Amino acid sequence: MFSIIYATMEDKPYFCNEWENLPESEYESKVRDKRCYVIRFDDEPIGYMRYNLISDFIPFLTCFYIADPHKGKGFGKQAMSYWEDEMRSLGFKMIMISTEVGEDSQHFYRKLGYKDMGSIVIGGILPYEQQTLEMFMGKPL
Repeated sequence: MFSIIYATMEDKPYFCNEWENLPESEYESKVRDKRCYVIRFDDEPIGYMRYNLISDFIPFLTCFYIADPHKGKGFGKQAMSYWEDEMRSLGFKMIMISTEVGEDSQHFYRKLGYKDMGSIVIGGILPYEQQTLEMFMGKPL
């Protein structure tokens, strides 16, 4: 059975690891503020989502992950619908996401009604020649 639950402190290893690189203090904040979710199927974690607020009034999905064996089965669409409904119920009028230009996820987001809003190169993290363009997309609620 598919479900989405708020992350708890027990889920920390799933979020705070060398791949995710989320500082523990930030994870604790996400748990406290209920801005972090675990996506489950048959009581096993298959993915996660977390968000921040841009300018204190636009929810921005900072991370959305579905494990490869579970992609293409509708779980991503269900998870996004859940998040959008929750943001709408909290009174937000618009939501945003971002993805690297070379990733296929941009096509997934477009199918869900997201529109391109611009892009940037995030400098300082990688050498310039390894940097990719991060595109931002938004959707009215």
